[in-house]
Amino acid sequence: MLDSVALVNYEGDVRKALEEGVELIGGLGVLRSPLIVKPNICTHVDKTGFAVTHVEVVEALVKLVLKENENLSIKIVESDSESKFVDEAFEKFEYRGLEEKMRSLGFDVSLVNLSRSPTVSANLKGLYFKNPKLPDIIVRPRYFVSVAVAKTHPLTFVTGTLKNLFGLLPRKDQSFYHAHINDVIVDLNRLVRPDLCIVDARVGLEGWEGPETRRIGVFIVGRKSASVDATMARVMGFEPEKICHLAKAEKYELGTLDPKVLGMSLKSAKVKFSSPQDLSPNALR
Repeated sequence: MLDSVALVNYEGDVRKALEEGVELIGGLGVLRSPLIVKPNICTHVDKTGFAVTHVEVVEALVKLVLKENENLSIKIVESDSESKFVDEAFEKFEYRGLEEKMRSLGFDVSLVNLSRSPTVSANLKGLYFKNPKLPDIIVRPRYFVSVAVAKTHPLTFVTGTLKNLFGLLPRKDQSFYHAHINDVIVDLNRLVRPDLCIVDARVGLEGWEGPETRRIGVFIVGRKSASVDATMARVMGFEPEKICHLAKAEKYELGTLDPKVLGMSLKSAKVKFSSPQDLSPNALR
């Protein structure tokens, strides 16, 4: 089941959709603390309302894992970037309210600004990084969930659960890495290797913050990031084999570009997206 991906029709209930997706791929696996949730909080100004992972999705996920183990320590993480200060974004997008609500109920749920977290040297000789200093919370043993939204992107063609880990980098001027973004994405996913990957594809964006939206109406759930993102790319009408960071991710065993799709058929979910404008020459193979 490791390279199976669930494609779930959204019928108005986020938690039900996530439960169905997790059940289709064989369950959550072995949970452990800390359980780290990485949403895509890429900006503090979401003009379309769909560029940032909705807090309702993270809340549904938190309640789902706490149902399995109410004693989990859950950390919702993100870094500062050139388009935001994450503490302000946590407040604006209601993540602070989620933290307060869950803690008032007695659960160990907290927000973590990775740009203010202690760093340690990670044991990685990657395509770009050589033993980089990264937040210690992501380097030590944990259960990790990448919760992304479906978007196109001029630097990487698409952005999903793989690209979402770019937000683990603690430095605010993350454009420093843009010239090597495909290698950086693959390195981060090799280091972290998410245990669960979720794409909220109820509405997708053309561009990392729009402006065009496309209603898809599905969630995509799997264990391997490249498998999930390849399925997302196909739903959007693209060929994952031609997308550079997806092809590299498959090479490093982060999933397959042709996973078994469970639930809905790809054909019934497909919505044609336009290719990104001003596309980087490094985005495609």
